[in-house]
Amino acid sequence: MKKRLIIDMDETIADSLSRQLEWYGRDASHDVTPDQLKGRHLHQFVTQEHAPMVRAYPHHQDFFHDLPLLEGAQDALLKLSETYDIYIASAAMEFPHSFAPKFDWLRRHFPFISPMRYIFCGDKSILKADYLIEDTPQHLEGFTGQGLLLTAPHNLNENRFRRINSWTEVLAILLPGDQSVPAR
Repeated sequence: MKKRLIIDMDETIADSLSRQLEWYGRDASHDVTPDQLKGRHLHQFVTQEHAPMVRAYPHHQDFFHDLPLLEGAQDALLKLSETYDIYIASAAMEFPHSFAPKFDWLRRHFPFISPMRYIFCGDKSILKADYLIEDTPQHLEGFTGQGLLLTAPHNLNENRFRRINSWTEVLAILLPGDQSVPAR
């Protein structure tokens, strides 16, 4: 029986931060880079006046439609699917417009993962698996398997969970000794 691997979507396989930065640059005429965030979400970085605008972005029906992939995610998940039962879990309950775009995005970029393995939820502590790859520490807090925190600008100050910095590192950890895994 294969081990079970659950993978978050936003900021883990889908680059939603780049969309936030793009829209903020468009709406506020102010460019922000991921390096400037240093342990903060964009809404915590911008002026108090702009924070509600940034918080509203994920509620827009077009926000999740065509997000870019995070580097290495697609190839890594394909490789991992040979050894693990992969599920995608996205905390989508707070963004009702996100369901259809997220579903379509996953079908387009990860056709080798069955839609029967997409989990749209709120509280990820109910999930049971051997591993959870996640960018949000709160979703790892109640998880009973091995949590892996994928580095993102907002979680740079977090030190409670095993940190991974790239999909190459994920492969090295979850497929030890696999000669086809690229060296770091």
